[in-house]
Amino acid sequence: MPWNSKLYPADWQQIRLRILKRAGNCCEGSPGYPRCRAENGKPHPVTGSTVVLTIAHLDHKPVTRDESLLRAWCQRCHLTYDGKLHSRHAAQTRWRKKSDPKQEDLFS
Repeated sequence: MPWNSKLYPADWQQIRLRILKRAGNCCEGSPGYPRCRAENGKPHPVTGSTVVLTIAHLDHKPVTRDESLLRAWCQRCHLTYDGKLHSRHAAQTRWRKKSDPKQEDLFS
């Protein structure tokens, strides 16, 4: 999903930098992969893809400023954590498209 800056606190870039610094520019590990320490910009030790650390919201709310609810995660950890939410959103999108054929044009 594209990043929408309007959903985040005005000082999000500063918050993000603090989280990355706290994490030592490495993945902080997620519930699915607690020992992950993939390093930003380096090949992921499992997937081999270049690591791009993102900031995960444990409560799934972009407005969250509480840094105890924010984690620096690699793509693998973040996508695994958000998997159920992504599935739910995909199902909602499919349902909307099915119930309103005009919606199909919006996503083409």
